[in-house]
Amino acid sequence: MRSYRLLRRSDTVVPVVTEDATPVPGPFEVRIRVKAVSLNYRDLIVLDNAANGDYDGRIPLSDAAGQVSAIGDKVIRWKVGDRVAASFFRDWLDGPFKGEYLKSALGGSVTDGVLAESVVLPESALVAIPEHLTMEQAAALPCAAVTAWQGLIARGQVGATSTVLVQGTGGVALFALQFAVAKGARVIVLSSSDEKLERAASLGASVLINYKTTPEWDKAVIAETDGQGVSHILELGGPETFERSLRAVAASGKIAQIGVLTGFGPTPNLARLQSMNADILGITVGSTSHFTAMNTFINEQRLVPVVDRLFDFEDAVSAYAYLRSGQHFGKIVMRV
Repeated sequence: MRSYRLLRRSDTVVPVVTEDATPVPGPFEVRIRVKAVSLNYRDLIVLDNAANGDYDGRIPLSDAAGQVSAIGDKVIRWKVGDRVAASFFRDWLDGPFKGEYLKSALGGSVTDGVLAESVVLPESALVAIPEHLTMEQAAALPCAAVTAWQGLIARGQVGATSTVLVQGTGGVALFALQFAVAKGARVIVLSSSDEKLERAASLGASVLINYKTTPEWDKAVIAETDGQGVSHILELGGPETFERSLRAVAASGKIAQIGVLTGFGPTPNLARLQSMNADILGITVGSTSHFTAMNTFINEQRLVPVVDRLFDFEDAVSAYAYLRSGQHFGKIVMRV
């Protein structure tokens, strides 16, 4: 089979197509014929860090959807032909997160990812694809959608009385918008593009703020909420946005800390968090149980992931470049 591996070429590391033996599932494992994969901002971080040798030879990416093509003799959950998606953390099945689960993140420093024609995973690390979704749409779910689900729904408990602030219009942001709207919440979306804001409005966003023309967007958020602030913030920016998020959160509100789009930096002054009795929820994707619950909701609501652009398997380098450009609205998907 063909797979991509992160390999050094001259003074840089790039994803390179290699020939590998088709994997054989063990007794409790399933082989998936991968039909589609999607990219996340995390994949750019992995690619950039690979220059240090941390991911040399690693098969990248965490998000895949496909069909079961072979099963081990002890497998009871799946049969050949089933449509499945892989869970981001192979070993985090249910319950509270444990630090030991980090090494099981697909496409990370320890565990190979899914940018290949076939992958083998434990039967417990797979979920059924929502029946109304295509493979390309289902491939968008494992990282971005589960991240938004854990941050806003599973732990955030967003409901009809909630006000939600979403930063940006990438994969996590748009899933958060769709989930919050489906729950009846009022959603405020930030973007630097008026065109993207209009597209967010078509998905149910109630308030649109261009942070380029309104750099003090926290004040605009306070004004749009009658001086109260928002009950939930999807914090995707990092050090350049966190201070304003703290100023925009309502009393007893929740900030779901997810992204590092502006890089890594010092933690801002958290005094306001204490005075407002607000919470920070540290979110790194979610468990297989989160994924399953989310898919049930997606099925019930007939939600459809926003896929910005499709690339062919042979065009992985172009897909990475498009992700880095920041032009996308929603998810970037590759057909395998």
